[in-house]
Amino acid sequence: MSKYIPGNHKHLTAADRLYIERKLNAGSSFKDIARYLCKDPSTISKEVKAHRLSDYYPGRGLFLNAKNFCIHRFHCRKTNVCGKIVLCGIKCTSCPSCNQHCSDFVKKQCSRLTRALYVCNGCDKGHAHCAVPHKYNYDDRFADRKYREQLSSSRSAVNMTKKQLRDIDKVVSPLLFQGQSPYQILVEHPELGLSVRTMYEYIELGVFLGRSIDLKRKVKFKPKKCHRSQITDHRIFQGRLYSDFLQLPPTHVVEMDTVKSSKDSSKCILTFYFRNKKLFLAFLLNRCTKGAVRAVFDRLETRPRLQNFQGPLRDHFDRPRR
Repeated sequence: MSKYIPGNHKHLTAADRLYIERKLNAGSSFKDIARYLCKDPSTISKEVKAHRLSDYYPGRGLFLNAKNFCIHRFHCRKTNVCGKIVLCGIKCTSCPSCNQHCSDFVKKQCSRLTRALYVCNGCDKGHAHCAVPHKYNYDDRFADRKYREQLSSSRSAVNMTKKQLRDIDKVVSPLLFQGQSPYQILVEHPELGLSVRTMYEYIELGVFLGRSIDLKRKVKFKPKKCHRSQITDHRIFQGRLYSDFLQLPPTHVVEMDTVKSSKDSSKCILTFYFRNKKLFLAFLLNRCTKGAVRAVFDRLETRPRLQNFQGPLRDHFDRPRR
């Protein structure tokens, strides 16, 4: 989507698809529809082409309207092309079986379906008087249902066909039974096109004959434990939210941070930034622990002008932890 188009930058809703169908029936362009929905015209174009409804039945190879759709039907003189009836004197141009049996059959194409709007919505001819075989229509309910099915299927199960899984299983499972690891299998067979992590996920899902128990080292590892947070009393977060921070006056805001050194060193730098005074302080600590930070506050309190040093930052380290 174009960054210059205002909007929520989210997916199309059922109400948006209903508006698209109504405007397509009225003959509106993609630009007019996109301007109202605050979307890019290409978004509307992709939505219509991806979720349009066809009247073709792939299982039977038939169309909803059984007519002759050949472009040569007006001047064709052929008879009995199918050979079903020996003495058939009917011209093939008046028979719908010409679409499946004639070698010179050329399907008629509609320019309305090859360019915007890509659907028959808003066409003046109508379905009854149209000779185009393959018609497309945009229906908001069908489009929304197809969108939700695609949204769910793209995040679940295995993104492969059964034939692809069988071909991969013929290579993977025998090698797993021999004791080879998934990494070794993928190194020797890069044509599988899988990553090591994907291979382990497929084995866990049970899509292969080889299972997790067939992995030699898999049974030696314990399942990972999910450690819960050590903080059980959430009342300590009262008054410490970001919304509470925004309500503080600038004179009470002090930013504190620790800058750690390399992995080989345990030293770090404790920094303070006073916004109202534009003052920046930094203290070198031998280790990044709570006690080392408290020692910095104790040292600040021993200064002559900071005898009465108090504040929410000091209370944070004096508060007992649970």
